[in-house]
Amino acid sequence: MAARSLEIGPDGIRTARTVEILRTERGLAQRELAARVTALGRPMTNTMLSRIERAQQRCDIDDLVALAQALWVSPLALLQGIRAA
Repeated sequence: MAARSLEIGPDGIRTARTVEILRTERGLAQRELAARVTALGRPMTNTMLSRIERAQQRCDIDDLVALAQALWVSPLALLQGIRAA
């Protein structure tokens, strides 16, 4: 069985961009959002968040749910991305 690629696909890239956009819209620094995620029980450093936002690190489902809670949106909103008005 061949190893699966660890490349981040278009859904992961869209989610990463959405996290960054929502964080910025809410006036949160990466350090502040990482602290909120950590307070929710999912340890995250600002370096980890930076890598997630730049699509250099995968965002697993537990990270996704904690990020959504910390940004006051549903996990689905992070997956679907920001829609143009």
